[in-house]
This record gives sequence, C-alpha cells and structure tokens, in this order.
Amino acid sequence: MAPEKPVIIVGAGLAGLVTAFELSRKAIPTVILDQEPRSSLGGQAFWSLGGLFMVDSARQRRMGIHDSRELALQDWMGSAQFDRPEDKHPRQWAEAFVNFATDGMESYLAERGLGFMFNVGWAERGDGRADGHGNSVPRFHISWGTGPEVVRVFAQPVLEAEKKGSVVFQWRHRVDEVIVDDSGRAIGVRGKVLEEVVAERGTKTSRVEIDDFEILGEAVVVTSGGIGGNVDAVKKNWPVDRLGPKVPDNFVVGVPDHVDGRMIDIAEQAGANVINRDRMWHYTEGIQNWNSIWPLHGIRVLPAPSSLWLDATGKRLPPFLFPGSDTLATLKHICSTGYDYTWFILNQSIIAREFALSGSEQNPDMTNKSIWQFISTRVLGKKGTPPVQAFMEHGADFIIENNLEDLVSGMNRLAAERNGPTLALEDIENVVKVRDSQMDNPYSKDAQAMLIQNARTYWPDKRARVAPPHRLLDKAYGPLIAVRMNLLTRKTLGGIETNLQSQVMRGDGSVFRGLYAAGEAAGFGGGGVHGYNSLEGTFLGGCIFSGRAAGRALVGDLLGKDAIDDAKVTSRL
Repeated sequence: MAPEKPVIIVGAGLAGLVTAFELSRKAIPTVILDQEPRSSLGGQAFWSLGGLFMVDSARQRRMGIHDSRELALQDWMGSAQFDRPEDKHPRQWAEAFVNFATDGMESYLAERGLGFMFNVGWAERGDGRADGHGNSVPRFHISWGTGPEVVRVFAQPVLEAEKKGSVVFQWRHRVDEVIVDDSGRAIGVRGKVLEEVVAERGTKTSRVEIDDFEILGEAVVVTSGGIGGNVDAVKKNWPVDRLGPKVPDNFVVGVPDHVDGRMIDIAEQAGANVINRDRMWHYTEGIQNWNSIWPLHGIRVLPAPSSLWLDATGKRLPPFLFPGSDTLATLKHICSTGYDYTWFILNQSIIAREFALSGSEQNPDMTNKSIWQFISTRVLGKKGTPPVQAFMEHGADFIIENNLEDLVSGMNRLAAERNGPTLALEDIENVVKVRDSQMDNPYSKDAQAMLIQNARTYWPDKRARVAPPHRLLDKAYGPLIAVRMNLLTRKTLGGIETNLQSQVMRGDGSVFRGLYAAGEAAGFGGGGVHGYNSLEGTFLGGCIFSGRAAGRALVGDLLGKDAIDDAKVTSRL
C-alpha cells in the first residue's frame, strides 16, 4: 500500500527525475519542488552533450575497444586519489558506480529507450601514467539526442505519473528549510513561493517572494545541484593550497544562474554532513558565448590533441598538459602563472576536425538526430560545424589571420583586455616552429606528437576527430587561428555525505533519518564519488546512478524490500 504522505524531492533536474521515476513505478506519492519555472524541467542535464561513462559496453566491443571492470576501477582510483578519512563513502560509491557502469547502466538506459552514437569518445586521456589520472580507453558514450534526450527518457514517465496524480510538481517553490521533528527525522520542508514568470529555459529569473509554504512528507530528497552557477561560492571554496597561489579573477560560467548551491547549505543547517567542499571540476577551455542564455555564459571546447597550447606569457604547456588530457593538472598549472587565460594556436584544418563544443544547443545535428547533418558537417565538412563557424565569426575570443605576425598582433589586443603580458612575435614563432619540426614523420620525441599518433590508432578518431599531423604554418592547412581560453565553472565534486542507499549522513556517522540526497548536491554519490578528478561521462551517469539508488531505497523503505524490482542489484546500489 502506498504511503499517505508524499516523498518530497527538492530539485527537478536529472537526479530528481530519476528518483521520481523509480517512485512512480510503484505509484508512491511524490511532490517535486523547484525554484525555477516548468521550462527548466531537467535542469543542467538538458544543456549537456549527453555523454555517459560505460565500461565494456556493446559499442566499445563493436569498436574493438578492450575494456574491463578491473581497468575502469584502476583508472577511477588513480584519478580519484582518495586520501581523506571522510572518503569512506565516496570510495564505496566509486566501486559501486564502476560496477553499475559495467553491469547495469547500458541495459537500464536501453529499457528507457535511450540510444547512443555509433562511436565511443575518448575523454580525459590522462596524465601519462598507467596508474594515474585518465581513461585508458574510450568510454564516453554520447546519447543520440544529447542532453534533452537523456532528460526526456526519464521525464516522460514522470509526466505521465503527473497526469495520473501520483506526482505533483510545485514550480517556483524555493525551499529555505528542512523540517526536522523532535526525534531528529526529516519530515518536510518550508520556504517561499516566488512570483510566476514566463522565462526561456536557462535564463535568469526573479526572486520576488509572494507567499510562504510548508509541506510535510514521508521523506525529503535533495537533488538541487551544485554551486557552478554561483561564482562567489566557487571563489569562496577555491582550494588555493592545491590550485593556488590565488583565486582566479575571471571566469566564464558553464551552468545556469540558478545552480547556486543553496540546498547544500540548508541541508547542512538541518544537520547533514557536508564533505569535500574544496573539490571541484572546472574547465580550462572555456570561450565566451557570443549568444548568451545565462549571465557570463561560457561554452567548453572539447578539443582533440593537436592544438598548440600556450600560457598567457607565450610558453608552451608542459607534458602531459595537452588538450583533452588532464583537466585539473592543467588548471593548477594555469593558476600558477598568475593569469586566468591561455591560448590555443591552430589552423582551419584542426578546428574543422577537432573543435567540438559542449552543450545540446551547440550540437544541433546530434540533438535533432540528423544523421545527414552529422556526416556532412563532421565527417565530410572542412569548415567545422555551423556553431563552430558562428564562434569563428562572432566569438570574442577568436583571432583568424593568414600569417603569424597578424595573429600575434590580434592576440595582444585580447591580452590587453585582461592586463595580460604582451607577446613577442619572435618568441611565438620559435615555439610554433619547434612544434612543427616534430610533425614531419611518425618518429618524434615530442610527447604531444606521440599523443596525436596514438589517438589516430583509434579509427573513429582518425576518420573524423583528429587531424592528420602537419605543420601549423603550412598554408595549405590555413588560415591560422588563435583562441583565448578562459576558465569555465562547472561541477561540484564534494557535497552532502550519503551511504549507498543515498541516505544522508550526520557528522557523528549516524544516518539522518528521512533525508536523502542524490546528484551533484551529494557529490554525485557519497559526498564526492569522483575524489579529485572526473573521468567524464560521470556527471550525468552519477545523477542517474545516485537518483536510482535514492528511488529504490525509498521504495524498499516505504513498501518493503520485496517491492524493489531488481532486488539482486540492491547490494550494489
């Protein structure tokens, strides 16, 4: 029998939808609260490229990729570098996530009707050590339909449950407090009703309060996201000891303004244990969106390995700080220079092949499921996708010239905007020519040249993702292009500590009865399943896995363990 009081979910993003989906399968009454309007259903996931980390999948095997649970766990632990007493639950979640990525995720998503691109991408290629950070093999499965399709396959059954009455959405309801009874159990929430607005998805909305509300329920699930849209919070929690020596001055922002981290603090005020606040995931290849949706809107470039990467002073970044290799090590190096931007130097041939832009709206071919558009622009095209071409024409960070002298002059114009150092043409010419000298044959001592050759051994990358090695100054591949790369805020890796059932933990190690957390608010599981580094595809995957765990645990708590459909995997939740 379904409980009389509802489960209260705070946050209508992907983790909240997955939790609600699991509850809706048993018609458990559910109320979903969100401070944004209905147009924001799905939250950040809607804007994503839709990449998911899976291990030994059918698509990997079809591509000739030999992967295994053991190799994936080795990569995860080498990347996470867990080193704190509070990493007890994150470690458990890491092992459980790799197990799910190996055994269950592919079938779980197939049951929802989610399809994927035929090829598997190779993200975060690593720091050059077998036991260090990075993916040993391609594991980045891009959903066919990108983020909106990932959202749809979970939102659709929840919206059907809404029609039947078991799910109720309360939009423009901002939670300010978790209600805790005298026994210490979470029994509801209270907060403010915000004024109704008509707003496009992702745009900044008002915070005008028009009423109070209070809702009591069987349990409260926090799925409200992280702090990536709140630059002040990012700066406050910046780990100067690891990424110092100072907090960067300038960021572009990779998530909407409402990703503010409020609920993490509110849960903590109620008694939840919050851990690993200093662990974050911010990108180093951000460009200012010429067509912004939210404040300071930035887009991440997902680069392949061929662009020449220089710091603000014109020095080449050291091995293995190459495009697409080791995000946080590169971030640390950039911060050590005293500047918060870098330079890519490349040409038309490289940008056409190697510049992918993160975001559903930046990939209309995949988002709209157009095979012809995909082939014509990415496989056969020589100019790059239309969104890349639009950035080349309108983007504030792009310089395009036919010769190096004019290119450096343009770079200096952009550097002056940040009070950055003036680049000397002679110095830039020297570093470009030294790089070019290693591109004439496959026998090179240059680590980046070897990385390019290795990438091209994977035939999908050779065919459509990684440009053939060539000299940047060869006019046959021109014109020359310089891109100012900004720091881009994105993900919170720490958060509310949870056990493997997504139950929130208190500081004394006891379970906070009635309170659950999933998604980014919970560090994607446990309060920091990634440790210090992400292997990519693990943010959407973490929302799905932890939301699923929360939903199934609640089904078991409210209806009995026998009510969980897939009882045999509950030990791995």
